Amino acid sequence: MLLWSTAATAFKLTLNGMNNLQLLFYSSIFSTLVLFILLSINSPDQVKNTFSKNFFRKNLTLGFANPFLFYLVLFKAYYLLPAQEAMVLNYTWPITITLFSVLFLRSKVTVKIIIGLVLAFIGVVIIGTRGEIFELTFYNLYGVVLAVGSSFIWAAYWTLNLKDARLDLSKLFSAFFYGTILITVYVITFDSIALDNYEYLIGAAYVGLFEMSITFFLWLKGISLSKDKAKTATLVYLSPFISMIFIAAVVGESILISSMIGLILIVSGIILQHVKYEKGKFIFSLE
Repeated sequence: MLLWSTAATAFKLTLNGMNNLQLLFYSSIFSTLVLFILLSINSPDQVKNTFSKNFFRKNLTLGFANPFLFYLVLFKAYYLLPAQEAMVLNYTWPITITLFSVLFLRSKVTVKIIIGLVLAFIGVVIIGTRGEIFELTFYNLYGVVLAVGSSFIWAAYWTLNLKDARLDLSKLFSAFFYGTILITVYVITFDSIALDNYEYLIGAAYVGLFEMSITFFLWLKGISLSKDKAKTATLVYLSPFISMIFIAAVVGESILISSMIGLILIVSGIILQHVKYEKGKFIFSLE
């Protein structure tokens, strides 16, 4: 979670030296290489699934959703918005996952889910308008739509991923392998891979390693080793607050009150959906 908390800062700093398409291209290459190494070491028999005709359609679909479409939209949002706003707005993904569960996995609609959605929506409006909610003047509506939209893309990827019974690491490498092919074609067609300053490749490598690949492996490994997966999963809620510290200290952004209020509302809405009251005490559940 500490590594993921540095991602927003890495995005914003690296985008000073390359555009969002170039960051997508280079970071995806680094992440694919790392995921291949991790899968080869931990489950070498699963590598063949990436190149199997039986899994081609699934792999291509996953790769299109993530990394291609998800990071295409997310990096553009970071290019347009302050890091603090893009980060918090993208953090609505747990809410959109709940929404997708209701729509596509037939989960029940509860009062907690409705309240959580309302809190998240209010948080998004506060961040997008920078506190001027009654005027509804969005400072960069396109950026806001992209940042929130990225959470819907992630929820779609999560739903597809959930229906695939293969090992998580195998699915992740397969998605990045085919996604990187799509990204390469897209970038070469509509942009250029040439950089004015190749020192920024360090930032792209950092993003590829600590946003897209190694961190997923560490998170999945940590959850698998945990005796209480629900409690361990609550660590995810520390990430956006730690991110704010990095954004302020490294990027140099002045953290807006509207960003903090919006973040608190969104996180409150997420936590509310997973808290149950049983036998006189509150229990956090992943269900």
